[in-house]
This record gives sequence, structure tokens and C-alpha cells, in this order.
Amino acid sequence: MAILVYFSVVSWAIIFYKWRVVYRALADSERFLDFFWAKKRFDAIGQGLRDFPHTPLTTLFREGYQEMVKGRQRREGEEPGADFGSGGNVERALRRATTSEIQRLEKFLPFLATTGSTAPFIGLFGTVWGIMDAFHGIGESGSASLAVVAPGISEALIATAIGLAAAIPAVVGYNHFIAKVNNLTNEMDNFSQEFLNIVDRMGRR
Repeated sequence: MAILVYFSVVSWAIIFYKWRVVYRALADSERFLDFFWAKKRFDAIGQGLRDFPHTPLTTLFREGYQEMVKGRQRREGEEPGADFGSGGNVERALRRATTSEIQRLEKFLPFLATTGSTAPFIGLFGTVWGIMDAFHGIGESGSASLAVVAPGISEALIATAIGLAAAIPAVVGYNHFIAKVNNLTNEMDNFSQEFLNIVDRMGRR
């Protein structure tokens, strides 16, 4: 039961933490996209990143823009069409940043999945153990009356109830947050593509 209580407490802590992280990221992402498309220059966008500290899109923009600047510096003095660097390098930088942000957003979620899959079995194991102990008590007392059997059986069933109480919120929380992280992942993929399109158009000027 102590193990199940531990799983339950940690799971609820993760649920509250991820709720804060994920919904802040969603809100800031929406605001940042409005800001991004309202601005005309990357340097102006870069100066406003501090206003959106929770969205992963700012990390993507920062990494992509820095790689673009490095490419421009490496190619300084070449033809104007190469000023904005290699699109391949920018794409790799955006991909690395996306992977890093997905890992950050999914942090602790595996614990919820583990709790959801293992807690019911731990509770069931406790129930079986309790029933075995109850039958052992019946054998020692030599009586199978309800007064003898009921306390041990009821205590055994408590383990199953605690296991389900730990598992159900964990499974619901995991599925909910995975869906939200997938939404953010799609936003990052779309933003990366738009960023690369803008870099490509700049390089053709």
C-alpha cells in the first residue's frame, strides 16, 4: 500500500506540474505566432523572445536564426544569394531544437504511463496476499464465519481500490498530456517549415 500511495502522490504532482507547463506553452505559442507574423524582420523578432518564455517555438526561432547568422558570416563576401547560409544547416538546427523541446515537454510522462500499467497489478498482488492471509487465519481459528472472514477480505480489497485510484488519474493524465504535446509538436513542425520557407526566399533575393 505504501508503494501505491507513493505512485499516487507522485502522479498527482506530475499532473499538476505538466498542466502548468503544457498550458503555458500552448498559450505562449499562440501569442508568439501572432507576434512572429506581425513583425517583418528576424532581428526585431529576436528582441521580443523574452516575452514568450514558455513556448518551444522561441527555442526553434533562436536556434534557426543563430544558424542562419553563422551561415551568413561564413559566406561573407560571396554572392548575395548565399548570404543567409545553408538551408540544410538551418533545417538540422531546427530539427535538433524540436527534438530537445519534445523531450522537455514529455519529461515525467513515462512515470504516469508506468503508474497506469503497474499500479492495478500491485494492488491485485496486495489483494491476493491479503486473501491468502485471511484463509490462513481461517485455518488457524477453525471457523469460516463471516465475522472471521470479512475483516481480512475487506482489508485485502482495499489494496485493489488504492491501485485503481493511483492508476486511473495517471492513465487519464498521460493520454491528455500526450495529446497536447502532439499538438505542440505539430506546431513546431509547421513553424520549422515556415521558417525554412522564409530563409529560402531571403536567400533568393
